[in-house]
Amino acid sequence: MLPLLQTPPPTGHAPTGYRGHPALALAFRPFYLLAAAFAVVAIGVWAAIYLGWWPQAGTQPAMGGMLWHAHEMVFGFAAAVVVGFLFTAGKNWTGLQTPQGAPLAGLAAVWLAARVLMWTGPVLAATVLDLAFLLLCAASFLRVLVRAGSKRNYGLAAALFLLWALNALFHAALANGAAPLALQSADAGIGLIVVFITVIGGRVIPMFTANAVAGVRIRRSKPIESSVVVLTLAAMTASIVAPLGVATAALALLAALVQALRLAGWGSRHALRKPLVAILHLAYGCLPLGLLLLAAAALGQGDRSTALHALTVGAIGCAIMGMITRTALGHTGRKLEAGTMEKAAYLCIALATLFRVLGPLAMPQDKPFWIAGAAVLWMAAFLLYLAKYTPYLARPRADAREG
Repeated sequence: MLPLLQTPPPTGHAPTGYRGHPALALAFRPFYLLAAAFAVVAIGVWAAIYLGWWPQAGTQPAMGGMLWHAHEMVFGFAAAVVVGFLFTAGKNWTGLQTPQGAPLAGLAAVWLAARVLMWTGPVLAATVLDLAFLLLCAASFLRVLVRAGSKRNYGLAAALFLLWALNALFHAALANGAAPLALQSADAGIGLIVVFITVIGGRVIPMFTANAVAGVRIRRSKPIESSVVVLTLAAMTASIVAPLGVATAALALLAALVQALRLAGWGSRHALRKPLVAILHLAYGCLPLGLLLLAAAALGQGDRSTALHALTVGAIGCAIMGMITRTALGHTGRKLEAGTMEKAAYLCIALATLFRVLGPLAMPQDKPFWIAGAAVLWMAAFLLYLAKYTPYLARPRADAREG
C-alpha cells in the first residue's frame, strides 16, 4: 500500500529548504489550479459548441470540436491532475524532491501554452509543446524513482510514458487525416486512466476508509485483487479495438462484476458518513457502471458515448475531485475534513454524473438538455474548488512546514 500522505520523508533524503513562491513548492499546487480552471473553461466551451451556441466561423479549433474535446479532457485536463498527483506523491514515496520552483513553473508554462495552441494553432507548435509536456514529466518522474531505487513504482512512470505515446498517436493520426484513429487513441487514454484509478484506488480507498470510519471492516479477496487490473485492462482494450461483439461484452461484464465485488468489501455504506471518503467510493462505483454500459453497447443495447461518460464524468471526474481536495488539504497542513464548499462540489459532480449518464439512458430524446445540465454542474463543482482552494494553494502551508 502506498503512503500517499506519508510525512516526513525517509531519513537521509531530507529536501533542502524551499524559498520560492508557495504556488511552486510542490506540483499539486499549480497543476490542480490549472486543471480546475481548465475544467471550467473547456467544458463550458464544448457544451456551447455541442448545443450550437458557439459561433461557427473562425472561432473553433481547426481539428473540430469533438476531437478537441476528446483530446483536451484526456491529455490536457486529466494529464495535469495525474502529473500533479504523481509528483507530489512521488516526493513522499522516495524522500527526493520532484520539480519545484523554476523547473515546475516551466512545466506548467509548457502545459498552458499547449492548451492555448491546441485551440489557436499553429498545429506544429501545438503538437511539439503538447508532446513535450508529458515526455518531460515522465522522464523527470522516472529519474526520481530510479535515484531512490523505488522499483515498485516504475509502473506508474511507464504509465506516464504510455500516456505520452497515446498522445503522440493522436497527433500522428490527426496529421494523416485519420480522425477515427485519433479518437481511438483518446479512448485508450481514458482506458489507461481507468486502470490507474483501479490500481491507486485499490491501494488508498480502503486505507482512507479504515482511517476515517471507526469500526469499518475492509475485506479483500486474493482472486479479485489478482485479476481486477488485468480484466479491466482487457475490457477497456477490447472496447477500443472491437467496440461491438460478444467477446468485448463478455470481458466488460466480467470486469464490471469483479470491480463491483472489490468495492463491496470496502464498507461503502459506512463511508457515507465521511464525504471526503464517500466521493472516492462514488468514483470507484462508476467503474463497474461504466463497464456494464460498455458491455451493453457492445451488444448494440445502448449508447457507447454514454458508457464512456460514466467512466469520464463519473469515475475520473469524481476521483479527481476527491483527490484534489483531499491531497490539497493534507499537503497544505489542514485538517482532513470536508467543509460546506467541498460537500457542495461533491454534490455538483455527483449530479453531473447523473445528468450525463442516467438522464440520456432514461430519456434519450432529451439528451441535449441532460448534457447542458451536466456541463453546468461540472463547471459549478470546479468553480467551488477554485473559490476555496486558490488561497490554500497560493499561500504557504498552514502549519508552516515545507510543501
